[in-house]
Amino acid sequence: MASNDPTMSGAVTRRDFVKYSAGTVAYMYLTTLNIGCSSSTVQVIQWPISNTVYTTAEHQILPVPVAAGAPLIAPKELARYSQYNYSSWNVGPGLPCTVWETIAVKAPNAALLLSFFTITDVHITDKESPAQPLYFEWSQAAGSTTMNSSAYSPVILASTHLLDAAVQTINAVHRTSPFDFGIALGDACNNTQYNELRWYIDVLDGKVITPSSGDHVGAGFIDYQKPYQAAGLDKSIPWYQVLGNHDQFWMGSCYESPLLRAAHISNSILTTDNSAANCQSIGQPGFYSGVIDGSDPLGPVILSGPEQNYPVPPSVVADPDRRSLSTSLSSSQNWIREFFITTSTPVGHGFNLVDPAMARDFACYSFVPKANMPIKVIVLDDTCKGTGQPNYAGGSLDQIRLDWLKQELQAGQDNNQLMIIAAHIPFRVYKDLVTDPAQVVTNPQIMTLFLPMPVYSVVNDDALLSVLQGYPNLIMWIAGHRHMNTVTPQIHPTDPTRSFWEVETSSLRDFPQQFRTFRIYRNTNNTVSIIITNVDPAVSTASPATTSRGNAIATARITAHVPMGDATSHSINAELVVQLTPTMQAVIANAGTPV
Repeated sequence: MASNDPTMSGAVTRRDFVKYSAGTVAYMYLTTLNIGCSSSTVQVIQWPISNTVYTTAEHQILPVPVAAGAPLIAPKELARYSQYNYSSWNVGPGLPCTVWETIAVKAPNAALLLSFFTITDVHITDKESPAQPLYFEWSQAAGSTTMNSSAYSPVILASTHLLDAAVQTINAVHRTSPFDFGIALGDACNNTQYNELRWYIDVLDGKVITPSSGDHVGAGFIDYQKPYQAAGLDKSIPWYQVLGNHDQFWMGSCYESPLLRAAHISNSILTTDNSAANCQSIGQPGFYSGVIDGSDPLGPVILSGPEQNYPVPPSVVADPDRRSLSTSLSSSQNWIREFFITTSTPVGHGFNLVDPAMARDFACYSFVPKANMPIKVIVLDDTCKGTGQPNYAGGSLDQIRLDWLKQELQAGQDNNQLMIIAAHIPFRVYKDLVTDPAQVVTNPQIMTLFLPMPVYSVVNDDALLSVLQGYPNLIMWIAGHRHMNTVTPQIHPTDPTRSFWEVETSSLRDFPQQFRTFRIYRNTNNTVSIIITNVDPAVSTASPATTSRGNAIATARITAHVPMGDATSHSINAELVVQLTPTMQAVIANAGTPV
């Protein structure tokens, strides 16, 4: 059985399916839930995390290397994931905090100004929905060069469970090092479905989760299908939300057409020509895309493959809760409205702060997270808008959002506030993970993510950087989207006060399945330090979240996103130093809690 308990020795492998006993869960109770066509009395359980919680500064989850010469395996060979260490991991020593003085030279920390956490790219998935392209990845041969885990990965079996484990871990960290707030950086949903978003919000609210749909097969005896009581985020932590591309668009890639909107709530399995599972292939004859078999502990894809293999078209039990949140008029309005149906704070989770006078699909707002602290968070929706975009996974700002961003930055500058931008899509970032600040001088490759201007976006990556560097009080841009922990300094060539940091947080879906903490300090000189730390959810041995961790590692190996011999955590713990203007140095001179 897998564990993140550092007292356990030996490699951890994929967990075998186990039945429940009083020793594997906190407690069980009976309740009446609407499952399938009628109300049923079912067993509801809890999935507690490990007793001790560690950040990666104390202990890291380290993949066990796959031995040289081990055979390649295909995505659908689920029973082989535990062989040759594909899904194995160990608990290793902590990852030190490295000081990055690329922008400024640090001095001792004097006072804590702000503490918060980020989660992102949770990709809550209705694995039994007939409107997803599972077959494209599921059918790949071992060693295929076209593998892409976004189409299918067995991590989708336990997406809600992993979020619940992360929430419990956040609560445990909060009890020893309190957070002022938390923010989720987009892609809460995998496929813009109503039930996916409700599971996401309800996990954070601490409600009973029924993590299955349609006929709820396996809900009475398969671990990842059983209803459970989510712990819920500590009610003293306000949390805010950013809009992502998967939250609005089919698989994050296509504006929802009438065909796709109908497919979500249909009993018919979606068909594709299997050319690349792209927008043009959807609905074309050729292959049934399949669903997960929730009655199997391994969760294989079924009802998939060439149409000629099925004399009778395969079907599933339709479910109205699978409905798309996107409409022909708006990709995000229905999605945003759900955040007002919540028991945690603030109601609306930031979208209550959106200016109602702005255009449809406007999802930008700003807030001051801590009273009497001159720090402002600007939440920027930098996803595509409208139909006809060339790439719905690209970054984009229209003139309305760019003008709003400039106004917010100028207001923060005029009000002597340090500023943080929170967006889903990063821009002009290091292409690969750079863990050593000394590598900065070697000019690593830069990846651009914004769409071509002026047709699709009014700024590209370089133009956006020029805008942002006009505001010296901007200290950081935080983002998700790429499922990486990359840190990129955005350096102004002549004025260090106009330089800032870009910090990406990895996904809770894919390896390394982490969230990130931020602690901002005033230093004894004219700088501030941003201390960033990755945290692995403290999964317990019995939880489906533990299996998900092994599946994530195996998927990263199979798709070659992590080399076979790689045994690193893909984390970055760092102290990022920022240069202040003399004005801001004076403003925060006495701010914060002394250390």
